[in-house]
Formats: sequence, C-alpha cells, structure tokens
Amino acid sequence: MLECVVNISEGANRQVLDELAAVVAGDLLDIHTDAHHNRSVFTLVGEQAPRDLTRRTFELLDLSAHSGVHPRLGIIDVVPFVPLAGSTWEDAVEARNHFAHWVADEFAIPAFLYGSERTLPFVRQHAFVDLDPDAGPLAPHPRAGAVCVGARDTLVAYNVWLHDSDVTAARKIAASIRSTSLRALGLQVGNRVQVSMNLINPMELGPMEAFDAVRELAQTEGAELVGLIPQAVLDVIPATRWKQLDVSTEQTIEFRLAKRAQGPS
Repeated sequence: MLECVVNISEGANRQVLDELAAVVAGDLLDIHTDAHHNRSVFTLVGEQAPRDLTRRTFELLDLSAHSGVHPRLGIIDVVPFVPLAGSTWEDAVEARNHFAHWVADEFAIPAFLYGSERTLPFVRQHAFVDLDPDAGPLAPHPRAGAVCVGARDTLVAYNVWLHDSDVTAARKIAASIRSTSLRALGLQVGNRVQVSMNLINPMELGPMEAFDAVRELAQTEGAELVGLIPQAVLDVIPATRWKQLDVSTEQTIEFRLAKRAQGPS
C-alpha cells in the first residue's frame, strides 16, 4: 500500500475543503488545515485518490489569487508517494513518475520530481531558475503553477510555537537546529510565531527531540503535529509527554488505516 500526502494551497475556504474531502472520502486518512499558511495536507492511500483530488483542486482553485506564509509552487503543491507495509521504494518511484506525467498531460501543469535524485527544498529553490520540469511545459501554468511530485520514506511534519518572540528569532532557531534529519523554517503565522519542521528520519529524531531542541533556545507555548505519525515513532515517546507534544494513538497512520478498513461507523 502507498500513502500519498498531498499538500494543496488552500486552507481558509471551508466549503472548498469540504468539496475536496468528499471527492476522496473513501481513501482519506486525515486532513490538516491552516488558514494562515493557507494550506491543507490530505493524507491519502493509493494512486487514484491523489488524481481525483488533483482534478477537483484544479477545477476549484487559482494560484494567482492565493496568499499564505508557507512556500509553494502550485495549487497542487506537493504530492509525495510513501511506501507502507506491502509496498516498496520502487513502487513509490513508479507511482511518482506516473503521476508526474499524468498531471502534465492532463492539465499542462509542469511537474518536478524529487526523491533520491534531489530534495524538495532543492526543487523549491531552483525550479524555473536553473532546473527545468521533468514533465510538462517549461513555464508555470497560469492558474495552477507547478507541482512537486516525490517518492520518500515516512516523515513527520511538526510545528513548535514560540512564546513572546518574533519571526527573526524563529528563523535563527530554525537555522541552528537544521540538519540532515531535520528541515526547519521560522514563520510568522498571524500574530504568532512558529518553527515549522519536517522530521526526515523520525525514528532517530522525532517530535520529542525536535520540541526539546527548540525549547533549549526559546520559551515555547505548544506544539502541533501536521498529519499523521507512524506508530513506531509514537512508541518511543513516553506517554507522559504525548499531550505536551500533541501526539496520540489516534493520530497514527496505523490507527487511521484500521479505522478505514472497518468502514463507515
């Protein structure tokens, strides 16, 4: 089975988000939405649901009218395929490549690949500058922009909120804790500031270690898990810290897969 964690550039319009969720209801494990980021993360299973979500997003949204604090290249911004139990890295790469050519052929949206060849941050920095799309036109689609299509292992997206700080301090903290296992940005989110992170190897550096790394450098006022977490990552976190770190059994991939298998309640 493949997981696909689609990031779209809409986080404020509830009616649109409800329409998008309805399109993929049978294969939807989780939605995380942030109005200030103006971004939503749909955790899906399989290869068809990402295409269905992409088609409806293309019909409903226009990047030229978009604003938000999170970096983005398109309305369907990031589409990573992740191998879960029963699938392989090769399966994820094949799904990635098929999706990239499909979105380019179907909608004339340029697609950039990431994975073992290059990282997502590299694509964001170099796209349309000194990096051409791997599929589709050489210029962004006027309404949809471009899409980054990836194959990756499981990661954890995680935010830590800072108390009484400014975005300059958050950016300094992000720069100081960045590593091969942790990508970080300092962001102004409304009237609050956060260190927004991707934990690339969460079995070695998980939410607890990320939270504590930020807390060593600034006073914090909460954490936020974006999307889902593998059960194995949760298992190494003492239960006494789950509430502080915003993690729980109900937020694991395995719990949501089991709930999906049970069908509608």
